[in-house]
Amino acid sequence: MDRFGFLKVAAAIPHLRVGDCDYNAGRMTALAEEAAQRGAEIVVFPELSLTGYTCGDLLLQPTLLDAAEEALEELVRATRKLPLTLIAGAPLCHGETLYNCAVVFTQGRILGAVPKSYIPGYAEFYEPRWFASGAGIAGEQIAVAGQEADFGTDLTFAVNGAEFGIELCEDLWAAVPPSSHLAQNGARVIFNLSASPEGVGKHDYLRQLVIGQSARTLSAYVYCSAGFGESSTDLVFAGNALIAENGQLLREGRRFSTDEQVVVADVDLERLAFERRRNTSFRMCETDSENTVIEMEQPEGLRTEHLDRWIDPAPFVPHDESRRAERCEEVFRIQSHGLARRMAHTRAAKAVIGISGGLDSTLALLVAVRTFDLLKLDRKGILGITMPGFGTTDRTYRNALQLMQGLGITVREIPIREACLQHFRDIGLDPADRSAAYENAQARERTQILMDIANMEGGLVVGTGDLSELALGWATYNGDQMSMYGVNASVPKTLVRHLVRWVADTESDEATRRTLLDILDTPVSPELLPAEADGSIAQKTEDLVGPYELHDFFLYHLLRTGSGPAKTLFLAGEAFGGRYDETTIRKWLGVFIRRFFAQQFKRSAMPDGPKVGSVALSPRGDWRMPSDATAAAWLRELDECKTNER
Repeated sequence: MDRFGFLKVAAAIPHLRVGDCDYNAGRMTALAEEAAQRGAEIVVFPELSLTGYTCGDLLLQPTLLDAAEEALEELVRATRKLPLTLIAGAPLCHGETLYNCAVVFTQGRILGAVPKSYIPGYAEFYEPRWFASGAGIAGEQIAVAGQEADFGTDLTFAVNGAEFGIELCEDLWAAVPPSSHLAQNGARVIFNLSASPEGVGKHDYLRQLVIGQSARTLSAYVYCSAGFGESSTDLVFAGNALIAENGQLLREGRRFSTDEQVVVADVDLERLAFERRRNTSFRMCETDSENTVIEMEQPEGLRTEHLDRWIDPAPFVPHDESRRAERCEEVFRIQSHGLARRMAHTRAAKAVIGISGGLDSTLALLVAVRTFDLLKLDRKGILGITMPGFGTTDRTYRNALQLMQGLGITVREIPIREACLQHFRDIGLDPADRSAAYENAQARERTQILMDIANMEGGLVVGTGDLSELALGWATYNGDQMSMYGVNASVPKTLVRHLVRWVADTESDEATRRTLLDILDTPVSPELLPAEADGSIAQKTEDLVGPYELHDFFLYHLLRTGSGPAKTLFLAGEAFGGRYDETTIRKWLGVFIRRFFAQQFKRSAMPDGPKVGSVALSPRGDWRMPSDATAAAWLRELDECKTNER
């Protein structure tokens, strides 16, 4: 396990000959060597991988059982120099009883054997004919391959500090899988040795089981099933290999492959520990029962240059187009239903929105339109107020008007230049002084207009600011930071863009679609400074605070996965390699950390708004943080870290 908590695991599916234990041990040795070369620290093989699962009544024959034990002894000897822990499937006799077992060994030492708890005897399965259940066995010793080892279903193993547990095939299908108890008792990785035959539709169910169990147990789940070589007399085995983590599938092998496979992935044990700390329901499930933890140190293996997992550069945005469309529809529904409930409660028949021609106000307006349609209210009750100021460009002004007209709402234009100049005279500010007061006065003037019109009309001011702006504090306190209901408050900027595009593609007439697409192509800007001589936007947000795709990535990993600055910097390097160099990522991560801490006071006073995803910053909900907390420890870690040290 490296310093960021990543553990490289492998599921290996070797060629197999039914009943030929020497051959099977040889192939397992070869794949163990391949796994070690790829940097794996633990490798798991299929159920009964030494004999073959489909041996039938041969499993009761002393000849096969003796051959299996001798082959296991050779496998332990042949892999003793590998910096690797192996988990192999074998039939083991304990007293006069035969058990279907997983044997764990490393550096020539057998650490323990775990018997299968649930022995299927239905449909195509006849395991009770040969094996007994190991359920309830604890604290016993077993003689295996010339060594004495711990034996029982209560065993967990800690290799270099990484604790894992084991279950076998049918155990996962049970109403209460053993892995549930193993996870409650400390195991953060579960390995499943399986020999599950194929059937139409079964694979989809299997994937759901593996992914779902990893989510319920807040664990990494490594599933390895028998493949080509098992008998096809009545059944076919496709060689399923699945590695999931906390409800996410990291890696999947090739089904029905005639080739051997070693499927490798890095699982994030540090993140799993964070998830368990924050999840109060998981803590409530922890039991007082004690399990036997077998600890072992093994030499450090080969370090690979990159992680064996994909780090999503856009964690808030699904990459699959159909899933992205589903996400957009769901977010849109949450936003519109939240606003509908608030309007119904306040008995407001009108909504007031400042329309700038930018992305955020566009999304807020689209949500308001959906809300009014949902409530069967006349869209004319939506008062769109465009308020041209010193930095408003012809492009954004035109888009604001065209969008409001296309959507059929009430359009009002209230320029703020003269009001701001009068305000500057009142407070003694030179208009040539382009300081924060110059910019913020415009934002507060606009908010005052919206609030007063809402009072006049008996309406509700709909906020436009998004999650990314809240995280950075990129909003004027008591200006655009304030509203009566903030529909975008938990929608990150990277998702705002996709939501607007989704509406353009699915719910708009051609003229409105063209306007939305042009808004999407417009640089993000508060437009508080005068435009350039050619009329273009002078104040581009991402030039000032950094790329939103980086800030959304930082936000997700610092808050949702509990990653510190050093790990976040490393992950960003993996996700954005080739697009941003380390110096650039480090610079903007420092900006994010400093602004996130310094701007908490704006979030402490933020208005109500609906939570739509797994990250939200409401001071009444997901994020509780004092406004005067210091970023010193985070900035110190960022200064000290080097991304080439994992």
